[in-house]
Amino acid sequence: MGLYAIKMPDIGEGIAEVELVAWRVQPGDTVKEDQILADVMTDKATVEIPSPVAGKVETLGGQPGELMAVGAELIRLEVEGAGNVKEGSAAGSLPLRGRAGVGARAGAAPVAPDHKDDVTHSNEDVGDRARVSAPTPTLPQGGREGVTNKEPPRGTPAPMRPPGEKPIASPAVRRRAWELGIELQFVHGSGPGGRVIHEDLEVYLAARGQGPAARATALRQRQGEQAIPVIGLRRRIAQKMQEAKRRIPHFSYVEEVDVTDLEALRAQLNAKYGDKRGKLTVLPFIARAVVLALDDFPQVNARFDDDAGVVTRSNPVHLGIATQTDAGLAVPVLRHAEAQDVWGLAREVARLAEATRSGKATREELAGSTITITSLGPLGGIVTTPVINHPEVAIVGVNRIVERPVFRNGAVVARSLMNLSSSFDHRVIDGMDAARFIQAVRALLESPALLLVE
Repeated sequence: MGLYAIKMPDIGEGIAEVELVAWRVQPGDTVKEDQILADVMTDKATVEIPSPVAGKVETLGGQPGELMAVGAELIRLEVEGAGNVKEGSAAGSLPLRGRAGVGARAGAAPVAPDHKDDVTHSNEDVGDRARVSAPTPTLPQGGREGVTNKEPPRGTPAPMRPPGEKPIASPAVRRRAWELGIELQFVHGSGPGGRVIHEDLEVYLAARGQGPAARATALRQRQGEQAIPVIGLRRRIAQKMQEAKRRIPHFSYVEEVDVTDLEALRAQLNAKYGDKRGKLTVLPFIARAVVLALDDFPQVNARFDDDAGVVTRSNPVHLGIATQTDAGLAVPVLRHAEAQDVWGLAREVARLAEATRSGKATREELAGSTITITSLGPLGGIVTTPVINHPEVAIVGVNRIVERPVFRNGAVVARSLMNLSSSFDHRVIDGMDAARFIQAVRALLESPALLLVE
């Protein structure tokens, strides 16, 4: 038997370090070739690191939330044969690389690997095997598969699966279980194939006297607090929002839009073409209106490099679509929106949203937008103040549609109204130009037949 050290691979794009967001294995686990060992995150995407060899996990080289340099030792496996670690080298415990501890600050220089000379041949093929996906939910180790060394709380059912059998659950269920302090190993799964579902968590809580029924009949004080590490996608979101607010002087502009005729047209199109061309929501109409309005306001479809002092106006419209996932907000990019009609926009929005939420979006699909649309759907409220997606200079926010009484030709009639709440970079876009741009979008939405003219 020998030891095989796997280094953090070079993921490309000049990236010198990545954030370790989750382990898929734990010491003592047996892994197969190409089995995923860990999830790491770059500025753009989550990358799955597979094992180039089969073996047994000996030691882990870091903790979730830590930044690790490319080339740092990620993990050691016990393998058949000689391995790639020199005999006699320290193998009992790997020092942590980069920032120490969960939730450490970004910005400090990474620590170089300590075992550089121990490895007699590299595992460069790991980089070729690394799988890239959209940011996906990540949990601290306590909510991960394979962590089964805790005893079940007193008064709870005995383990419902054999020791070593890993529970099956969706990322949303895993996150909720972690937030509730529940070890999934001890939860019976009633879903297909023994999958743990949300209702199983409620049953487990009820067995411990912590379910909704128990809370309703027992008013008692709560004690303690929970420290939630800000790692993975949530850390990236925090950094990006802080950077955007720090660097961009935002100003917001809100306009009311009468979408009564748009809703009537949408219903007619869905009734006639829905089965053949797909159902239309309001979003592709708004996207089309934004694209058409940008023809007259090219300064809005731009990116501002404030370090170089250069505004780059984009001829194509690469439309960012803010998308909520279980892990947080991501912005997939609908490229060349100017070349799509409303049905093409609808299909591409749906495809990107599904790819992002399922973790299958590529790096290219998560970068390069020139203007962003954000919508909270039916929860959209009356007014929002969206944060610009740096280095863009504008973002268009969509609020919910409400029916309200309106005076028209001296009579009070019911109309469907919606607010557009948009933010602009005041260094690049004057208030008058921003208002005129939104008024152009409004005019198109209130005369929706214009959106169908190619």
